[in-house]
Amino acid sequence: MRGDALDRILTGPAAVADRMPEGPAGPGGTAPGARGERDAEPARRRFGPYRILRRPGLLLCVLVLTVALAWALAPGLFTGADPLRADPAHRLLPPGAGHPFGTDHLGRDLYARVVHGTGLSLSAALLAVGFSLLVGGVLGAVAGTAGRAVDTVVMRLVDVLLAVPGLLLSLAVVSALGFGTVQVAVAVGAGGVGGIARVTRAEVLRVAAADYMDAARLAGVPGPLILLRHVVPNAAPPVLVLAVLECGTAVLGVAALGFLGFGTPPPAPEWGALISGGRDYLTAAWWLTTLPGLVLVALVTSLQRVGRALEREERERSS
Repeated sequence: MRGDALDRILTGPAAVADRMPEGPAGPGGTAPGARGERDAEPARRRFGPYRILRRPGLLLCVLVLTVALAWALAPGLFTGADPLRADPAHRLLPPGAGHPFGTDHLGRDLYARVVHGTGLSLSAALLAVGFSLLVGGVLGAVAGTAGRAVDTVVMRLVDVLLAVPGLLLSLAVVSALGFGTVQVAVAVGAGGVGGIARVTRAEVLRVAAADYMDAARLAGVPGPLILLRHVVPNAAPPVLVLAVLECGTAVLGVAALGFLGFGTPPPAPEWGALISGGRDYLTAAWWLTTLPGLVLVALVTSLQRVGRALEREERERSS
């Protein structure tokens, strides 16, 4: 009798339902199996490509992210101009056919600099999010599995991180580490560790309280195997959705540090440095700050919009 109950918990309600015989047709003359097949199609349409196609705004955000990713991976396909080549004879030209974003005070093509700078900005942002996931995920998993005393110590540390504004924490870290892309990525990633740790801990505690976890422990499954096979796969989706949302914040944080002069040294075309370099020419050459700023706003907004859509989808799937 105990073995049957344990088997029901381990296999889950789906497997139990599969073993149930088909009953008679319902009041409307439709068998339960047929009703499930009929409801499956609207459920499929609520998620995935159907959601994107039904929402033009979300589709536009996906296209913006696709273009930005293509710029980062293969900038030479979108512009043949050298982002570092100066041409004083064509300095401060407004946007036109030859230079879609105009030229800067040294005659360098601004569009080429924005395109080639995408890889620098996105790579630093992805490194920052990866750092947040690694450190925050480990802290959250330890807090959720190591017991009350360790949980209390770790979460008080997380509370301290969350109490410090993200930009201020990033400035403190980058001041200690020095300038450069990796240093900026670590500094920005440190600001996102607290949020990732909190979400990871909450998801680990939620998964640990499930019935199949008790069944796995009763069956004698080792703790590390439970962590790898059950806790991590079931706790990962909400954490990854938060990571997508953190990507937008990381891009903005990397640009902010680059604007303040902590990013990749010139003449590298990092977005924050491009916006900062045009401050002295706002009245004579508005495009030097406006156009790179609009590209940055479009990318951050698209990342946030896609992240919110993934968050809603994950919430609906789990409900």
